Amino acid sequence: MKQGIHPEYRPVVFRDRAGGLEILTRSTMTSEHTTEYEGRTYPVIDVDISVASHPYWTGASRLVDAEGRVERFRRRYGAGR
Repeated sequence: MKQGIHPEYRPVVFRDRAGGLEILTRSTMTSEHTTEYEGRTYPVIDVDISVASHPYWTGASRLVDAEGRVERFRRRYGAGR
């Protein structure tokens, strides 16, 4: 591996703006903003959505079939063939 060409790999906090979840991990991403996490200061990267606020993981997701495509498919090809 060549020396001096790779970005610094360091601890970074990723914060979900919608759900308030904070995760400390390691990354090469940089940020001018910092946050306190467990008594230490780390760079923070704000994300729009994470497992704490995504509808699939929170159970708020649902199948929306506004145009009746599933029912039309079942009528045309039969259910359970």
